[in-house]
Amino acid sequence: MRASNKLRDSSAMPQNDMKNTMIGIGLSPNAAWDDVILAASVLATPWRWFRGGFVRALEEWFKRYFAAKSAIAFDSGRSSEYAILKAINISPSDEVLVQAFTCVAVPNSVLWAGGKPIYVDVDKTGNIDVADLEKKITPKTKAIIVQHTFGIAASIEKIQTIAKEHRLILIEDCAHSLGATVAGKKLGSFGDFAFFSFGRDKVVSSVCGGMVILNNSRYAKNIRGFQKNLSFPSVGWIFSQLFHPIVFSFIVLPFYNVLGIGKIVLVIFQRLGLLSKPVAEKEKRGERPAFYPKKLPNAQAIVALNQVKKLSAFNTKRQEIAAFYTKALADSVFTLPTIKKTDIVLRYNIQTQHASALYRFAKDKGILLGRWYGHVIDPTGVEYTKIVYQAGSCPKAEFLARQSLNLPTYPKMSLGDAARVVAVLTEYGRNKDH
Repeated sequence: MRASNKLRDSSAMPQNDMKNTMIGIGLSPNAAWDDVILAASVLATPWRWFRGGFVRALEEWFKRYFAAKSAIAFDSGRSSEYAILKAINISPSDEVLVQAFTCVAVPNSVLWAGGKPIYVDVDKTGNIDVADLEKKITPKTKAIIVQHTFGIAASIEKIQTIAKEHRLILIEDCAHSLGATVAGKKLGSFGDFAFFSFGRDKVVSSVCGGMVILNNSRYAKNIRGFQKNLSFPSVGWIFSQLFHPIVFSFIVLPFYNVLGIGKIVLVIFQRLGLLSKPVAEKEKRGERPAFYPKKLPNAQAIVALNQVKKLSAFNTKRQEIAAFYTKALADSVFTLPTIKKTDIVLRYNIQTQHASALYRFAKDKGILLGRWYGHVIDPTGVEYTKIVYQAGSCPKAEFLARQSLNLPTYPKMSLGDAARVVAVLTEYGRNKDH
C-alpha cells in the first residue's frame, strides 16, 4: 500500500484539538454530557422506567417529522422490523429480498417471522444492486427491505418503481439514515413502511430502541395491537441501557488506553450483565433471544427524545467531518465513498485491501475504526447456513466486506479528531512504503 504518503497534510486542521483521547466509532459515540446526566437522572428514578408519556411523545415526533400515518415504538430496530413482517403475515412460502453486506439482525427478523430471506448483491455504494434485485424477484417474493447503508441513500426511486410494478411491499431500513433525503423527500417516506434503530452507534441513540413508521394506514392496527401485547424488558435490561453511557463516559473511554483498564471494565461489566452486547450469540445462529421483541420502555424514550432534538446538529457535524475526509484523502489510493449533500454519512466507509491490518494499526494508536461490515453478513461468528446465506452468491458484497473500513463521523468528534484519523492512515502508509 502506498496510500498515506500521498495524503494531504492534516496540520492545516486546528492543532489545539489534537488531544490524545480515545476515538471509538462504536463506543457510545453520541452521548454528550447532557445525555449522560439525563441517563443518570432516569437511572436514579426507577418509577419512570416503564410507564410515562415519553414513548407517545417520541412516536409523535416521528409521525410529525415524516408526515407519516402512524409511528409505533419498540425496544430495538430488529423488533421493529419483526413487527412489520408479522403484520403483513409473512408465511414459510414467502420470500423477502434483503441485501447482503448487512447485519445478521436484518435476515434474522425475516426468519423469526417465518419467511425466507433472499440475498441480493450490492453496488459500489454498498447498497442493494437494482439489476440483481430484479433478477431475484419470483412469484414467491412478497417484500423488499431496502437498507440505506452508512446513511448513503440507495436507489430508492428505482426500487419503489420496481416494487409497484411487481406489487411488492416496500420496507425501508433507515437504521443508518435518519435525516437523509432524496429529491427533497426524507428516506423512510418512500416505502410502505420504514423502521429505525436507536442503537448505541446509530444516528440517534438510547443504546437500544426502535421505531416503525407507516406511510399508509392499512396495517397500523395490526402493528399497534402487536406492540400492546408485548411485555416490557426486564429491570436488569433497562438498568444496563441507562448505565451504558454513564460507564462509557466516566470509565471506558477515559481509561481505554491506560493499561487497558477501560477495555477490562467493559468486558467484566458485559460478563456480569451490567452492560449488554449489540448482538446475542443466539442471533449468530438465526435464533431469536427471549428478550426480543419487547415494548420500548419510558426510560429509553426519555433518552431518545433528547437525542432526536439534536438530529439536525448531529447530521451537520457528520457531513462536515465527511467533507474533511474527502478532501484530506483525495490523493490517496483508498477508494472513497461517493457522497451526496443530502446523505448523512453515519460512517465514512473507505475501501482498502489492507482493511484488517490498518484496523489493528489504528487501534494501537488509540483509534477504534469500524468494520461494518467485515463479513458479508456481520458480525464474526454468524453461521451462514442457519441464516440461509450461500457463500459466493453475492460476490460484490463479499469483496466489499473484505475491503471495508469505516472512519468515524460521530457528533462528539472535532475536526482535530478527524485530522488524527487521517494522520494515522498517513503513518500506516509510510510504514508500508518502508
